[in-house]
Amino acid sequence: MNTMLETSNEALKTLVQEKYAAIAESESGGCCGPSCGCGPTDMNIPTVMNEDYTQLAGYTPDADLALGCGIPTQFAQIRSGDTVVDLGSGAGNDAFVARALVGNGGRVIGLDFTEAMVAKARANNAKLGFANVEFVQGDIENMPLLSDVADVVVSNCVLNLVPDKRAAFAEVWRIMKAGAHFAVSDIVVSGILPKGIQQAAEMYAGCVSGAIAKAEYLGIIEKTGFANVSIPKEREIMLPDDLLLQYLTPAELTEYRASGARILSITVCGEKA
Repeated sequence: MNTMLETSNEALKTLVQEKYAAIAESESGGCCGPSCGCGPTDMNIPTVMNEDYTQLAGYTPDADLALGCGIPTQFAQIRSGDTVVDLGSGAGNDAFVARALVGNGGRVIGLDFTEAMVAKARANNAKLGFANVEFVQGDIENMPLLSDVADVVVSNCVLNLVPDKRAAFAEVWRIMKAGAHFAVSDIVVSGILPKGIQQAAEMYAGCVSGAIAKAEYLGIIEKTGFANVSIPKEREIMLPDDLLLQYLTPAELTEYRASGARILSITVCGEKA
């Protein structure tokens, strides 16, 4: 069986699109939700990545599919009147929180790869009646957005699902105005994950096996040209043994726990100088 790293980029994109379409069309939510973690409901991954949005201004329960691993808007320094682009906007959770911050004079654009997610977000927005929020379908590696449009870019547990992260951050740079900034919450790794995890399609769609090393992730951001790169928040994601034993033997699990390898949720900020 090939590892996920050996799978073609197009196959990975198809995998993600199919899994997240199933989540969007489910009545029970999905990734990191009440019955699972960062992945489809049939993965049985406990809630370990998602953070609580319920006390935030703009929070919309129908838009919260619990797909995230952080709260990027918390560190995004969004101001009234800003244009915010939310990458991997899902059903609109972060976009509606951003809308509460930009106000009537700002603009929020949500971009998602999955048609069913875009449809769900648009339906949620229709109920809310926001004229300055829009959702578009597109590939983060080749966004259907104008250059120099965003004051702020946010993303929540999505860029780790993009096969070509260099292309993704190059596109983030392109759509940002000079002096704009981003806040991205994502999953990275420290150390090497066992092959049983690396090879699992469910773990890829669940934001884990596709995650790259923290140093490599930051290196891509810095090589793209972003300045003042910082990590205002980092926390370890502890996947429970009963989940990992679906992909590892008991001996492999013991070796993994002893290896010091860690799965991390980080929020990264940076600026386009």
